[in-house]
Amino acid sequence: MRKIKLFIAMSLDGYIAKPNDDLSFLKLVEKQGEDYGYADFISEIDTVIVGRKTYDYVLKEIGPSHYDNGNRDVYVITRTERPQIGRTIFYNGDIPGLIKHLKNENGKNIYCDGGAELINELMMHSLIDGFVISVIPILLGAGTRLFQDGRPEQRLEFISAQTFETGLAQLTYEKNS
Repeated sequence: MRKIKLFIAMSLDGYIAKPNDDLSFLKLVEKQGEDYGYADFISEIDTVIVGRKTYDYVLKEIGPSHYDNGNRDVYVITRTERPQIGRTIFYNGDIPGLIKHLKNENGKNIYCDGGAELINELMMHSLIDGFVISVIPILLGAGTRLFQDGRPEQRLEFISAQTFETGLAQLTYEKNS
């Protein structure tokens, strides 16, 4: 069975964005030639699931090929119906049902790229199997929290911790079965 994995960065105090969806704090750890394991992670993925706000931000900042490179399916979770573009599907149905369907298909793993609403919907149903969380050395004090209150308790198994000279610490966990 395929697994859904989260690969995301947050501030030390748990925010994935500053107020107004400002992601500028991520630039603190940008370093030429350093991808923090992203290329290895993405090599094990053939499907991406992403919230519409995150999708729109990445489209504007990086471009459409970041998600839809012709080699993977992209599911954008949205409240508004939109036609499919290439391998990008705009989905506004039952999220747990979609994830269960995707997990049962043949293929590589599924990458959840956020945002917070989608992550927390998946957490409410214990659907995330793996977590790669990069902690940026900054305390933001406000913004969008990675994990919101009200979800069920989930035990995780520690896999690894890695530190980088930029001050970024990367934690990897898997959901206990």
